[in-house]
Amino acid sequence: MIYGPTLLFSIGEGAVVPLIPVIAAHLGAGVALAALVSSALVVGQLCGNLPAGWAVARIGERATMAIGGCFGIAATIGLIAAPNLVTLTIAVFVLGFCAAVFGLARHAFMTTRIPLSFRARALSMLGGSFRLGVFIGPFVAAGLLGIFGDAHAAIWFALICLIGVVLLVLLGPDPEKDAAAALARTEGSPALEEDTGEAITGPVRVHEASTGVFRTMGRHREVLLRLGVAAAMLAAVRSARQVVLPLWGVSIGLDAQTISLVVGISGALDFALFYASGQVMDRFGRLWAALPAMLLMGAGFVALAFTHDTPEAAMWFALFAAVLGVGNGMSSGILMTLGADLAPQSDPAAFLGSWRTLTDAGGAAAPLLVSALTALVSLSLATGVMGAVGVLGALAFVRWIPRYVPRT
Repeated sequence: MIYGPTLLFSIGEGAVVPLIPVIAAHLGAGVALAALVSSALVVGQLCGNLPAGWAVARIGERATMAIGGCFGIAATIGLIAAPNLVTLTIAVFVLGFCAAVFGLARHAFMTTRIPLSFRARALSMLGGSFRLGVFIGPFVAAGLLGIFGDAHAAIWFALICLIGVVLLVLLGPDPEKDAAAALARTEGSPALEEDTGEAITGPVRVHEASTGVFRTMGRHREVLLRLGVAAAMLAAVRSARQVVLPLWGVSIGLDAQTISLVVGISGALDFALFYASGQVMDRFGRLWAALPAMLLMGAGFVALAFTHDTPEAAMWFALFAAVLGVGNGMSSGILMTLGADLAPQSDPAAFLGSWRTLTDAGGAAAPLLVSALTALVSLSLATGVMGAVGVLGALAFVRWIPRYVPRT
């Protein structure tokens, strides 16, 4: 009940995302406009984090996930029935918004219910669930396209996934109650020894009426502006990898099949290491995952930037794509884990909304920066700049993780 709905949601989302430009093109969009429609997904995620933090703090994770799932169903129906690009863009935005709501609700649950001793492994598993879903979804979509020859078949599949998510969340066992009861038994909670007539489980709630998202941002502005910006740099480098590798393959003259193979191997290395990342963080500390990951990705981008015009460009491309995949895999779960470490344990949702907004903003800014630098100067410069961002992020983690997360 913790990982199942997450996996199902991400499979549905993974099946939809590659087809958004296709549907936009069928509705008359050119390449640039189709890209703009697709970007509404990221904008929706950015806009959804803060409201999701507010909702989780007041009505709990389960209710927030159910509501988010219902809006996701409505958005998917909008994708199927969209008569024009405006409707399609709104539906894509709502889907991204719901993805943020769903992700933050599960993140908040894990923050308050998972013991510190294996928090990183649990959150790495959560990140692995998202990655697995996004990995499987496009293959499911490709199979459905081959069978039915219509992009809407994959959207119907996503709709079924979202309906399943809502049913699981509403009708399945409630992890909030199970985890709270288990914790109370373990600690000998007085709530189980004496019947006071008060509920002992339920959503994580705000203790003071004045506490809210923006007040929480102000209260924790120091850590958000320091360690939060470092986390945004990691998110930016991760996002840049997904943009730079296909562009680099095209730029050095490789065919689509070779590019897909190289990117697929990089993604497989990334996925294979998600649990190892959690093991490292729990056993040795958060810095031992964040620092090597950032250094590997930063150095990989910088080195790749100097190989574009070499005779062995294809070999270097494959090598550094693998390096970037390993680096990204080593960082699996680190952003969620650091957010959980830093969040107030009694009321994490508002802080996590701010934290995830920062990291999503970093991820959204990177493709724009790569595109702008490539258009103005060259892809090699854009790649080198992202490498520099990775190195700066590594230095920031060295400076701020020991200060703000000393126990790990």
